[in-house]
Amino acid sequence: MAVAQQSSAAATANKPKVYHAFVWRGVNRRGQKVSGEMKGETLAQVKADLIRQGVVVQKISKHQESIVTRYTQTIKAMDIAVLTRQIATMLTAGVPLVQTLRLLASSHEKRPMREMLSTICADIETGTPPSKALRQFPRYFDDLYCDLVASGEQSGALDAIFDRIAIYREKAEALKSKIKKAMFYPATVIFVALVVSAILLIFVIPEFDKIFKSFGAELPAFTRMVITLSNILQSYWYYVFGGLVALIFVYVHSYRRMESVRDATDKFILKLPIVGIILQKAALARYARTLSTTFAAGLPLIDGLIAAAGSSGNAVYRHAIMSVRNEVMSGMQMNVAMRTTNVFPEMVIQMIMIGEESGSLDDMLSKVAGIYEQQVDDAVDALSSLIEPLLMVVLGVLVGGMVIAMYLPIFKLGSVIK
Repeated sequence: MAVAQQSSAAATANKPKVYHAFVWRGVNRRGQKVSGEMKGETLAQVKADLIRQGVVVQKISKHQESIVTRYTQTIKAMDIAVLTRQIATMLTAGVPLVQTLRLLASSHEKRPMREMLSTICADIETGTPPSKALRQFPRYFDDLYCDLVASGEQSGALDAIFDRIAIYREKAEALKSKIKKAMFYPATVIFVALVVSAILLIFVIPEFDKIFKSFGAELPAFTRMVITLSNILQSYWYYVFGGLVALIFVYVHSYRRMESVRDATDKFILKLPIVGIILQKAALARYARTLSTTFAAGLPLIDGLIAAAGSSGNAVYRHAIMSVRNEVMSGMQMNVAMRTTNVFPEMVIQMIMIGEESGSLDDMLSKVAGIYEQQVDDAVDALSSLIEPLLMVVLGVLVGGMVIAMYLPIFKLGSVIK
C-alpha cells in the first residue's frame, strides 16, 4: 500500500504542469487599484503569488475564452508539424522523450495542446509505449504517424523517425498551403463578383428600368434581357437563394455520406483545366513522399501503400494505389503494377523501376516527390500570374456587361426617346 502511494506521489510530481490564465483585480501596497492577468496551475497558487507581491486580491477568476480565442486555440495540422519538429530537435540534442514532452506541455501557448501533451506524457511515464499513447488522439496522430513511431521504438532510433515524420509533415503542409493559395484567391473574387452582380440586379437595375419606361420606346435586346433577369430575381430571389442553399446542403450531405459522390467529385476536379493538373501533381507528390517516408522507416511496402493511398487526397489515385497494393501482394513488381492502372506518368514508373532494380526505392521515391512538389510550386506561381487577367475578364463579363446593358439606351438616346 505504501509503495503504491509512493508511486502515485512520484507520478504526480513528474506530471507535466498545465498552466491556466487567471484575471485578477486588487489593491497594491500604495493603495492603488491594480488589475491584470497571471498564469498558474491553480487559482489558489495565483492568489498566493499575488499576495507575496503585496497585492490585496479583491477578485480573481479563471479567464473565460471568447469564441474567437477558442477557435484560434484549436489544434491544427501545422501545430502537429511544428510539435514533431520540436520533438525531433530535442531528441537529437539528447533530451529524453518524457522530459521533452514535459517541457513542451508546460510552455505551449495553446491550452488544448498543453492538455494533450500532459496526457501523453503521463501515459508514457506509467510505461505505455509512445506510439500507443499517441493513438489516443487519432484526430491529430493518424495510423501512419503512430506506425512510424512504433517502428522507431523497435529500432531504437526515435530521433531519426521523428525527424522523418517532421520532414513529411512539413512537406505535406507546404503542399496543402500552395494548393489553398491557388484556389482561395479566384474563389474569393468570383464570389464577390456574384454578390456585386446580385446587388446590381436587385437594387440598381430596377431604377434604370423606371427611367427607361418613361422613354416609351423599344429598348435594345441586351438591355431587355438584363431587365427581365432583374425582374425574375426581384420576384423570386427567395426561391433562387433557397434553391442554392438546398442544393449546397444536399451536395455536402451526400458528399459526407456517399462514397460514389466523393469519387465522382474527385474525378471531375481532376478534369478541370489548370486546377486539375495541379491536383494531379499534388496527389503524385503526396503518394511518393508518403511511400518514401514509410519505406525508409522500415515499414513493409504493403503497409506503406495503404498509407500512401489514404494520403493521396483523391479517389482516382486512392483506388489506383490500392490496386497496385493488391498486385504487389500477389508477387508483381510495383512499377509493373503501376503501369497497369493507366494513372501514373511514365516518368514516375521508370524512376520507381530503377529504384527497385538498384535497391534504393526510398531515395528514388524521395526524388519523385521533390520533382512533383517543385512542379506544383511552379504551377501555382504560373496560375497566380495568369489568374488576374482571367478574373478581370470574368468581372468584365458579369459586372461590365450589366453596366453596358443599362447604358446602351442612353448611348442611343436620340433614337430611343420619342
